[in-house]
Amino acid sequence: MSFSTNVSFSNKNMSLSLESFFAQNKTHQNFPVNFSLNNEGLTVNKDLNIKNSPLELVVFSNLSLENLLALQSDCHLSIESLQIINIRNKHTSYRFSVSCNDFIKSRQALADFTLTKEIEAALIQDAPKLSQPGLLVMDMDSTTIEIECIDEIAKLAGVGEQVSAVTELAMQGKLDFAQSLHQRVATLENAPETILADVAKNIPLMAGLESLISELKKHNWRIAVASGGFTYFADHLKEILALDDTFANVLEIVDGKLTGKVLGSVVDAQVKADSLQLLSAKYQIPASQTVAMGDGANDLVMMAAASFGVAFHAKPIVLAQADSSINQQGLDCLLHWLA
Repeated sequence: MSFSTNVSFSNKNMSLSLESFFAQNKTHQNFPVNFSLNNEGLTVNKDLNIKNSPLELVVFSNLSLENLLALQSDCHLSIESLQIINIRNKHTSYRFSVSCNDFIKSRQALADFTLTKEIEAALIQDAPKLSQPGLLVMDMDSTTIEIECIDEIAKLAGVGEQVSAVTELAMQGKLDFAQSLHQRVATLENAPETILADVAKNIPLMAGLESLISELKKHNWRIAVASGGFTYFADHLKEILALDDTFANVLEIVDGKLTGKVLGSVVDAQVKADSLQLLSAKYQIPASQTVAMGDGANDLVMMAAASFGVAFHAKPIVLAQADSSINQQGLDCLLHWLA
């Protein structure tokens, strides 16, 4: 069926959200449809020549036409067609097929645009599919949970400021992670083991975590945590969230007190990446269906090892290298980035 909708822009309709535009114009929704946006207006039509590109732009329904036009311009994109409108986790997203001359340049421009406008959007090539079994490996501290556990332990041990300053530098990539971990853990020597339980019982889950896990499990995804933090907390999360696997560091405890040492090899950036590949093989998940998500510099190797690496409320060094990011919403925003 062919159809065409043409809307000339005015100050009034430029402020319309995508959701309002489609509601007012009752546009035929047999997707995909051609979608052409410029300073003069918007044309939506369906004919035999739907333009498709492997590159996709995903935005949410509350984005105004004005901001979509600005995004297209600032990020050097050409929107060609609207592929689908998805309703997931009570939010609605619009998935466009787009083209550009320089993907990396456009992706970096989009990262800047989303931060400036305080919106969520993603520019994605060959996204993993929600409907097919996949693997998600997440960082723990400041990703699956709202806190840095070692900082909270340190507060209770009376060395909070000293430890949190080192944590921040490590997450920015300004310190070697393993060395910084040993340095921070050493300050906890002789602290009572009970402070671990005190932190765990009040551990705040990141917004959107439970709904993300629930939805992914419906589609037979495997979910794991790979953390430079500690097994005490990772195992706690595994139990309450029914995670498939966890990888983390082991704090040495003798006679009910922390010794200030970590047992065995440190779970650093490379170990995190190795865990993703190990789990992909263990569960026979194709590489194209792997996702890694984190916020700090020690997540970058893991994110690079995955088919799709997502920066979550992340440090600038991570935003600059990630395939995509989530800056405003909760973790379940990831559901919209997946195809």
